[in-house]
Amino acid sequence: MPHLHKALTLPASVLRHPTMKSKMKIIIGTLILALTIISMGLFDKLFGKATQNQPVVTATTHNEHSEDWDFYFSNVNDKLASLYVDLGVHKIAPMKDKQNVVWVSIKMNNPREDGLSSNEESNELYKIEDALVDKLKNKFKSIYVGRVTTTGDRDLYFYFGDTTLYDKVISDVMITFPKYYFDFGSKEDKTWSGYLDFLYPNPRQFQSIQNRRVIDQLEKGGDKLTKAREVDHWIFFKTDNDRTKFLTKIKPDNFIIVDKDYDKKLGKLPYRLHIKRIDKVDWDSVDYYVIQLWKLATECNGEYDGWETSVQKD
Repeated sequence: MPHLHKALTLPASVLRHPTMKSKMKIIIGTLILALTIISMGLFDKLFGKATQNQPVVTATTHNEHSEDWDFYFSNVNDKLASLYVDLGVHKIAPMKDKQNVVWVSIKMNNPREDGLSSNEESNELYKIEDALVDKLKNKFKSIYVGRVTTTGDRDLYFYFGDTTLYDKVISDVMITFPKYYFDFGSKEDKTWSGYLDFLYPNPRQFQSIQNRRVIDQLEKGGDKLTKAREVDHWIFFKTDNDRTKFLTKIKPDNFIIVDKDYDKKLGKLPYRLHIKRIDKVDWDSVDYYVIQLWKLATECNGEYDGWETSVQKD
């Protein structure tokens, strides 16, 4: 999957909501704020993305969860797409009493040249989204799981139990937005593959989301992201041989070994490695070297656990 954001200006679709919950730990000292990641068309679009390797899941009936919205870029049917997803739903998916996926597709009137949403149209699209979400959640007790913006379309996805008259409710909402063409549909999806295999980021994309969250916290701390500084990384392995193999792979990259040890309390990954290097901490730089370390760790049967650095103010 290419790192699409490297050449992108963020579309209006990803600038609306602040990050609601971050999976990282924040260590605040007198002079240092250390931030660490803890390991961490319509229906053809919905199932057109390559299936990811997902663990076996058991259906639940509990629909209370902490919303955790974030975005990432991907390709959908070989076209650039911005996905905005409630990551928190992953903890309750799939649900026994909501086995139908419902989607609403809105044709944008003024998309960007790359097919994503424009600032000029964003407010109206938000109004449509809010109206649909409000009606469909209140009327059907549905769960809104995310949206996809691509090729001039904004597609919203929900999970329903009973879908009786859902089409009428959608139509009644869209009548109040007469300038917009729309379409909708539904399909049984007991395993929630539409959410788990399409909307939810794969491990690599999830790591990129976590990288951005840490960088956001650096900026909130007053960091301009212009100074290179020490960046620490932690990786865990099943065996000492796996760790040695990883170290051989990164030897040309001039990382310094801070510590390596064994701790049986760590369970299946008891071989710990702590490395560091002087690096830039802007979005593109971090995503490049962290994803490389994550990829190499995976190849060596390891788990990249996170990175940490200090806030540096000009």
